[in-house]
Amino acid sequence: MIINVKKLRVMLGAALLLALATDGMSQQTAPYQNSGTATADLASMDLEQLMNLKVTTASLFSDKLSEAPGIMSVVTSDELRRFDGLTLNEILQRVPGLTGSTQYFVDRSLVAARGDQTKTNGGHILFLINGRPTREVMEGGVISDLLESFPVEILERIEIIKGPGSVLYGSNAFSAVVNLITRRAESNLLTVKGTAGAGGALDSTTNLLYKRGDLSAVGAVQLHALPDWNTTYIVPPSQRDLSFAPHVPPVQSITDVDRGVGAYLGLNYKGLRFMSSFTEWQSTGFIEGTVSGTRLTRDFGNLGYDYKVNPNWNMSFDLTFTRTTFGEPVFPYVTRDSNEAVAEWTNLITLTSKDRLSAGGLLNRVEGQEWFTATNPATVDAQGRRYGGAFYAQLDHQLLQDVKLIAGFQTNKIGSIPLNTVPRGGVIWAPTSRTSVKALYSQAFRAPSLDENLLNNPGLGGNPNLKPEKVATFDVGVYYDGSHTQLGIDYFHSKFTDNIVNLPGPTRAVYFNLGDVTFNGFEAEGKYYFRRDFFLQGSTLYQVNVDQTGKSNVSPIPTIGFKTGLSYENSRKLTASLFDVSDGPFPGYVAVNPLQGWHHILNGNFRYDLTKYLPFGDRTGIAAVVHANNLTNQVIWLPSGFSSVDTVPVQQGRDIFAGLEFYLGNK
Repeated sequence: MIINVKKLRVMLGAALLLALATDGMSQQTAPYQNSGTATADLASMDLEQLMNLKVTTASLFSDKLSEAPGIMSVVTSDELRRFDGLTLNEILQRVPGLTGSTQYFVDRSLVAARGDQTKTNGGHILFLINGRPTREVMEGGVISDLLESFPVEILERIEIIKGPGSVLYGSNAFSAVVNLITRRAESNLLTVKGTAGAGGALDSTTNLLYKRGDLSAVGAVQLHALPDWNTTYIVPPSQRDLSFAPHVPPVQSITDVDRGVGAYLGLNYKGLRFMSSFTEWQSTGFIEGTVSGTRLTRDFGNLGYDYKVNPNWNMSFDLTFTRTTFGEPVFPYVTRDSNEAVAEWTNLITLTSKDRLSAGGLLNRVEGQEWFTATNPATVDAQGRRYGGAFYAQLDHQLLQDVKLIAGFQTNKIGSIPLNTVPRGGVIWAPTSRTSVKALYSQAFRAPSLDENLLNNPGLGGNPNLKPEKVATFDVGVYYDGSHTQLGIDYFHSKFTDNIVNLPGPTRAVYFNLGDVTFNGFEAEGKYYFRRDFFLQGSTLYQVNVDQTGKSNVSPIPTIGFKTGLSYENSRKLTASLFDVSDGPFPGYVAVNPLQGWHHILNGNFRYDLTKYLPFGDRTGIAAVVHANNLTNQVIWLPSGFSSVDTVPVQQGRDIFAGLEFYLGNK
């Protein structure tokens, strides 16, 4: 397992050094992200408070979930603790409207929002870390390293917008926005957890929360590995003996690997904010019959400052940098290194008692290179940089006591692409304190990636004249917030235009804007506390899609899926939970490798605090932990891409991790 040890030492060392040098910590993001409830406070909250946590991602202001101007789901601190999760992928697959997916080459670990997997990467979902974007810009949106390696134990909650979010967040906020909001140090706490399983399975995390006066910090490191999966892979007939690819046997014995490492550090002092993360994931790529190892990395950093102009005007300044790399040592012999830098100015202004304005502007630069490494020296397949800028504004107006209007836009200029504007608007009606109805219209875009514009590979060429991909979505949702219950159901209609695809040409394939895809469907979700001990949640997604030719099921996502979770947690610090993710078959697909029909992924979590049985002090504790993935032991192969008719291996069966968690401080 290859790990960037130097980076991990620097990040963790900085956090530990602060702990030794001073005495306390708290992760605080920009004002609009600082509305969560720290995990340490959950025990003192009644059910009414647990069910009515505020969200910030849809407007940058703090809103009740049912009244936020977006179709949203939240993975709360309580749910993270009850159900746990070894990876972000596992946690997000529990979210209503999101479905686990894969691709044959770069993005082997994916989630698709509302059935949209029309790319060979995750470029239609934008990930934020405490409200700041982190994008991969060479391929156009690779996200697998975050899904498999981000240190999830440091998360306070996750806010998800289903549907377009480009008015506030720009490119890639196409079908969903996922905001990873990290914990804040309300007190000092060091937690170390180590678990292991059969076949070399390993998961180890270390978290540090530290606060002293105005200085606060949060640090985390996670190592994660699944057992190597030895299986048989049959090369599809359409990919055998291609003139431009190496000859490979039609039936191969392969080893699928899954290993990741991630780290996070966040600092705050009197409105000055800094955060940084590193993720690395090693996996397996399948391309034109060749099977080999791949490696993804991501370095993310943000420096920000919050300034309160007056009681009604909060201002933030942020400098954000993301660097990503990708390596495939054998065919197609690809190495990539790209980065994005963003400078952004954000304003949250309460204009009147009825009007709130979110507005700002940004400048960004993307830059990257791709090399073909089969030659000596390596040759450059793509190299370039592109500048862009945008201005955005969103206004909430309380028209009547129970009616709120939303209007917003983003105008952007990206490289040589003409000036472009995406709008949004809607109405939220809250006839009672517990019910609301949302009707929203939004547009979003994904700018062409550097490869899509510039690539000069013998088998694939870029196109400098590409337009951004566009989507227009109409949502209608009905929601209920009770003291023990949350219920919601929404209908969505999304039309994708100017989709960027590669088409065969006289000498090689070339990227073009071509065709439309329309998605229709509904999603329903519910959460219910029988009492504080028992918690039940469930959801369903139904979606259908059709392209401009009338072809249906162009996205390799099941038409229907169900999710159910049940958790028990008592005052004696015993937690036991089960969560089942069930997806239907894949209509229209045939494969020489295994193809799933209905399939279930049942995960379990158990934690029992042993401290009372041991001679520890009040601030020291130990707990036994067990986490099980795929309890039904199903072997899962999923479609290998929207344009492919075959499958690749995703889950080899049951993995059980067991171990201990030690903590020092106020848990």
